[in-house]
Amino acid sequence: MSFLENLNANQKQAVLTKSRYVRVIAGAGSGKTRVLTTRIVHLVEDLGVAANSIVAITFTNKAANEMKARIQRMLGDVSAGVHLSTIHSLCVRILREDCPAMNLPRNFTVLDQDDQKSILKEAYKEIGLDRQKYSLSSMLDYIGNNKGAEITVERAMILAGEHFGEKEKARVYEYYVNRQKALYALDFDDLLLVTVKMFDLFMDIKRKWQRRFSFIHVDEFQDIDKVQYKLIKQLAGTENEIYVVGDPDQTIYTWRGADVNIIMDFEKEFTPTETIILNENYRSTPDILNGANSMIKNNKYRVEKDLYTNRSPLEKITHSTFPGEEHEARWVAEKCKQLKSQGQSYLSMAILYRSNYLSRSIEKGLIEAHIPYIIYGGTRFFEREEVKDMLSYLRMITHGDDLALIRSINKPRRGIGDKTLDTLREAAKRNNRSMYDEMKAERHFSGKMQSSLDKYCVMIEKWRAKAAESTLIQLLEMVANESGLKALLEENHEVDRLENIKELINDVETFSLNYPDSKLDEYLQMVSLYGDRSEIMGGDFVQLMTVHAAKGLEFDTVFVVGLSDGVFPNERAMSEGHRGIEEERRLAYVAYTRARNKLYLTDSQGFSMILGKPRTRSRFVDEVDEDHIEHIGVNFEYAVPKETKLKFTEKVFATSFPDETVKKPRVKIKKGDFVSHPQYGKGIVIKLGADGIADIAFDFPHGVKRIMAAHPSLSKEGGVA
Repeated sequence: MSFLENLNANQKQAVLTKSRYVRVIAGAGSGKTRVLTTRIVHLVEDLGVAANSIVAITFTNKAANEMKARIQRMLGDVSAGVHLSTIHSLCVRILREDCPAMNLPRNFTVLDQDDQKSILKEAYKEIGLDRQKYSLSSMLDYIGNNKGAEITVERAMILAGEHFGEKEKARVYEYYVNRQKALYALDFDDLLLVTVKMFDLFMDIKRKWQRRFSFIHVDEFQDIDKVQYKLIKQLAGTENEIYVVGDPDQTIYTWRGADVNIIMDFEKEFTPTETIILNENYRSTPDILNGANSMIKNNKYRVEKDLYTNRSPLEKITHSTFPGEEHEARWVAEKCKQLKSQGQSYLSMAILYRSNYLSRSIEKGLIEAHIPYIIYGGTRFFEREEVKDMLSYLRMITHGDDLALIRSINKPRRGIGDKTLDTLREAAKRNNRSMYDEMKAERHFSGKMQSSLDKYCVMIEKWRAKAAESTLIQLLEMVANESGLKALLEENHEVDRLENIKELINDVETFSLNYPDSKLDEYLQMVSLYGDRSEIMGGDFVQLMTVHAAKGLEFDTVFVVGLSDGVFPNERAMSEGHRGIEEERRLAYVAYTRARNKLYLTDSQGFSMILGKPRTRSRFVDEVDEDHIEHIGVNFEYAVPKETKLKFTEKVFATSFPDETVKKPRVKIKKGDFVSHPQYGKGIVIKLGADGIADIAFDFPHGVKRIMAAHPSLSKEGGVA
């Protein structure tokens, strides 16, 4: 039993237990994968259990492959008999043998998400629906929710009543189900639902699989939903052993059906249950671990466990508050550079955030600092579809180029097809002008088509007329509302995409504060420096990701940014009360415990376009025990930001520069002073107005710019003219 040598006492107990029903509560970084794989090896090697009577269910292919490799190293060829897979793969195996009982051929097709979307596109074309009115992802959610709730097509039609939109969705559902039948195809939802239904209908088939798998193991048990749990109970029956591993403190997927009550109430369903707690953490330093523990203890509904580590102390958790998102991003970028210069790779660093829209300012900070990065499991901010749609409309105001017109004219759809655009393109070529100018000058069509083109032109011309008298913020809000983009996303409940549009407005606001005299074309020119960047994977890059995407990963250094109430915890969770806050706290716990050696927590002050109010520091910072965290202030007058330790009671954001929203100057600037600006270089103040706006003459080619004298982008140089 040499495989037991490196296990601690609790891990050995979990491996060697003789109980029929076992619940292992495995804290973050406590070696749960090692325990689960060693348990299987113990059953085969020490107890003589037949490998093919063991099933182990994981929730990702990556986890399944990792466990297979470990077991193969310990057991050799015998390991091939163990069935170790995701729950969906297990269902495929079961159905391949017995699905004729459900009138399905054994060679049925399994639909992936691309296949599902292809069927939806067929349905939209057949029924005559607008893909922009009902996004493919929202329609798949609708179909999946109906299937999960056992709502048939007929029932969906009845529930739709006289509501036109619901009737349209029910028709798509009908087409989708009929197309599946014609293809003899099952989607991922069906794999579970059909298997569960088959076991309910055919006792002999269920008993066959209960006899096949006598030893059932489930990884990440805190993440299973009710349908998955029912399948596990069906396989367990009354005689089989069931061994589950999970951590209620890491239940972060309730939005997709996970139910923390399942792991919490396991001992009520399976009696008697032996609960074993793995509480030694092998990943994080004592301050990171104890800081995360002190925060998660504020959750009332959990299994109490005191995680500890024998690792040597390194550094406390570091927290800092900044006047705005741009300062926060600059500091994070500078810190990454500093760590790199000290020998740490960029690849060992991760920047985590609650929602995708928060990547915008961080991306800009990294780009300006020339730090390579990737968005793990996501898309760069300025390359996201809705952001590019908005920018295309803005380009129509300034340039009216053909590419901007082609992208924007059917966002949302206006019934303008490819043939119409081809006709316009050819006419524009003949007359040597842009497609938009051709639309304005000539009427190539009639009826409804020409009316749609005319309305589009009227809308663009209205914005062009307003551009001269409107602020950039007003113009962007006008475009979002009057184009129909915002209404389309609201109708489809595309919350993340709406947040991206709001964050784009926030970016414009920051740009306007930095450069109050700048125009729309200058903003678009600036954005072009950030958008459409090719991914150059040189092997060393900082990884940016949401906390959900970071689950199961670990890094030497972790930055958790955007820690403001309403952001993290987010506004929707806060509106749900105690239950919502507890889920967000679990998410914060997952974020903090991704760090091995160093954890940075940051937040920013100022007004948030997403929240519609000023930001305040997150409770998930305040809840970290003061013994394990240090708070710093940051002075940006230095080439490398200078850090000062602060007491928690001090205003952490009271650094040497003010918030953008504060109108008093950081440095007193008067007429004749030499100043420096990060984009325009050195200049001289030629006028200072009573409104706090300075006219500054910069070197060629910038000329005179009007900039807020109070803004932190300005620094005073020596000498007076």
